[in-house]
Amino acid sequence: MQRRNVMIAGGLTLATVATPALAQKVAHPHAGAPGQWRLIGTTHANHTIDHDGIVVAGPFDNFRRIKFKVTDASLNLYRLVVTYDNGAPDKIEVRQNIPRGGESRVIDLRGAGKRSVRRIDFWYDTKELLNGRADVTVFGMA
Repeated sequence: MQRRNVMIAGGLTLATVATPALAQKVAHPHAGAPGQWRLIGTTHANHTIDHDGIVVAGPFDNFRRIKFKVTDASLNLYRLVVTYDNGAPDKIEVRQNIPRGGESRVIDLRGAGKRSVRRIDFWYDTKELLNGRADVTVFGMA
C-alpha cells in the first residue's frame, strides 16, 4: 500500500513538472522589411491564471518591438519576460486588459533590434470563462 502511494505521488509530481513544458511553442519567424509587423507565434490561453512561452528560433529573430493580438476571448496580460540570445532577461510589467479581437500596446524591447530574441514568456488570465480559450498571437517588428 505504501509503495502504491509513493508511485502515485511520484506520478503526480512528474505530471506537475512536465505540464509547463507543454505550454511552450517553438516559432520560426520569416524575413520581413524593417518597420513591418511579422508573425512570431501563436498559443492558446486557458481559462485560468497561467503562463505560456514561445521559443523563437532564428535566423529572423531580431526585434525592436512586440505586440499581442487576442481572439476568441478577452485576456488580462500581466507581465512578460523576453530572453535574448545572451541569456539576459528583459522583465516587462504590462498589466493590460486586451478585449476579444483586440491588441496590446506596442512594447519596445531593450537593445532596439541589436539582440536576437530567444524566448517570450507571458503571464495572463482569461476574462470570459464561457467563451472558450483565447488565441494569443505575438507579432514582432525589426
